[in-house]
Amino acid sequence: MSTATHTATRMATSTAGHALGDSLTMLRRNLKHALRYPSLTFAVVVTPVMMLLLFNYAYGSTLGAGIGGGHYIDYVTPGIVLMAATSGALVTAIGICTDMTEGIVNRFRTMAISRSAFLAGHVVGSVIQTMIGLVLVVGTALAMGFRPNAGPVEWLAAAGLLLFLTIALTWISAGIGLVAKTVESASNMPMPLQFLPFIGSAIVPTDSMPTALRWFAEYQPFTPMIETLRGLLLGTGIGTSAWIALAWCTALTLVGYFWSRSVFYRR
Repeated sequence: MSTATHTATRMATSTAGHALGDSLTMLRRNLKHALRYPSLTFAVVVTPVMMLLLFNYAYGSTLGAGIGGGHYIDYVTPGIVLMAATSGALVTAIGICTDMTEGIVNRFRTMAISRSAFLAGHVVGSVIQTMIGLVLVVGTALAMGFRPNAGPVEWLAAAGLLLFLTIALTWISAGIGLVAKTVESASNMPMPLQFLPFIGSAIVPTDSMPTALRWFAEYQPFTPMIETLRGLLLGTGIGTSAWIALAWCTALTLVGYFWSRSVFYRR
């Protein structure tokens, strides 16, 4: 190996190590903020749990009879768990917008910090917070009578799907936080993501909806994800939903990643 090649390799390795170290520093910063101000993490859990309580105990008997009887908690839980994943988008958007509007990013730019570390720290921190919230929501559902028949492989596959979706939505919400002018707008802009699962198969099957709404529900991103998650946990048919869900997660991740990087570097 020539001297020039050896030097270039060492420089690339040093740069990658520097970026990783800076990203870990930013991750620790964001996790410390989450511990000091747990209200946002708490909100990720509270809203889905309230929905779970509402739909199971207030409407469960009626809706359960309408979809063929059985325990409605088993049907609705996968959709509510996915809703909890979308609620995590709020954490990222507010956190990034707060840093951008309060001027801390300008201070970071005067320091020898990798430019990618800011977004990486926020995204990884939000993914960790959201996954913790998902565990709490699933635990609540189990306490309410949710009884999946999934084995270890199915549980791992379901966790992988939720992780992939969380990463995708976190990158999308990172872009939202960067373009939002105020923290208030950053907290409102992700709201459609939170309620889009309801216009799908989260609460009732799509074939019970009017024609136009059924068409939208069947072809929007969250329905195949809900059906895949439901199939993994309850053993129902999945069909092509798994591949469609993975395709949507991949597309959302790429769009969110390149959008947020473009906006951050441009600003």
